[in-house]
Amino acid sequence: MLREEIKSLLFDGTVIPAHPLALNEDRSLDEKGQRRLTNYYVESGAGGIAIGVHTTQFEIREPEFNLYERVLSLAVEEVNKKKLTRPFIKVAGICGSTNQAVKEAKTAKGLGYDLGLLSNGGLQDWKEEELLERARKVAEVIPVFGFYLQPSVGGRVLSYEFWKAFSEIPNVWAIKMAPFNRYQTLDVIRAVCHSSRCEEVALYTGNDDNIVNDLLTTFQFNVDGNIVNKQIVGGLLGHWAVWTRKAVSLLEEIKSIRDLDQVPSHLLTRGQEVTDANAAFFDSANNFRGCISGINEVLRRQGLLKGNWCLLEKEKLSPGQNSEIDRVYRDYPHLNDDDFVHDLLIGSKI
Repeated sequence: MLREEIKSLLFDGTVIPAHPLALNEDRSLDEKGQRRLTNYYVESGAGGIAIGVHTTQFEIREPEFNLYERVLSLAVEEVNKKKLTRPFIKVAGICGSTNQAVKEAKTAKGLGYDLGLLSNGGLQDWKEEELLERARKVAEVIPVFGFYLQPSVGGRVLSYEFWKAFSEIPNVWAIKMAPFNRYQTLDVIRAVCHSSRCEEVALYTGNDDNIVNDLLTTFQFNVDGNIVNKQIVGGLLGHWAVWTRKAVSLLEEIKSIRDLDQVPSHLLTRGQEVTDANAAFFDSANNFRGCISGINEVLRRQGLLKGNWCLLEKEKLSPGQNSEIDRVYRDYPHLNDDDFVHDLLIGSKI
């Protein structure tokens, strides 16, 4: 079960960056850079981190790299060094077959992680009931954070019935919705609202293309004659792996006004700006092929990473992607936290 302070923060809503992987030019782990990234997220005011996820690169599990347990350990070590007086949610990515997922859940639990972000990526041939049984097995080991991953990066379309049954699993506490699709996002929210555990499942956006609107909207459904309202309370996002200090400020502003009857128009404009920046970082023009290297490139420009390298040489910036990142830096200077990062690096705080 979740510790009470972690559960309270999770349901209140917070910023959870999807933690990238720091590499040297020879594509070996840059341990110092990995620790520096974790510290950056803590210092930015994020409410947690998610590591071993898509942004960390699923290949860390491959025998030739064998980095899964190592990167999870490094993050825990750095968070523990901080001796934080505030709650901080540690989320470990979990994927693969049932046996692999349970093994990863045990590793994460043993290292002190609070939740496991359970991906269904790579399991396109599995029946939905098989995926549900897998989730139940993992939930016996660690509290589960569900994950609807977009098909273009390895996910699959899942039904309303799947998400309703998934929400009924007792140790499921949150769902990250990242299908990058309005209809599929609504399927999840409606399914949670129609489940018996509606109040026990926190919703988080992973829709990097629609962050602000997701967070501003109160979703409303008729459930057996009663109107049920549900909000997406926070985000677990690859996009929030960069410019994280500004993401924290943005969520704080949204939380301060989202219960009002009127939404300030500047937040709708901000949403468009964030989506435009995400298009550059995630390489939407090329079906997201450069999404991980794009995030890494922004961190490189800030001095947080040595380069934008990924474990696989084929994972790299797409033609024209660098120019697009230049453009959003130029067009939306108020979105970046470069000055904040500069002060952290100069002050040797990370």
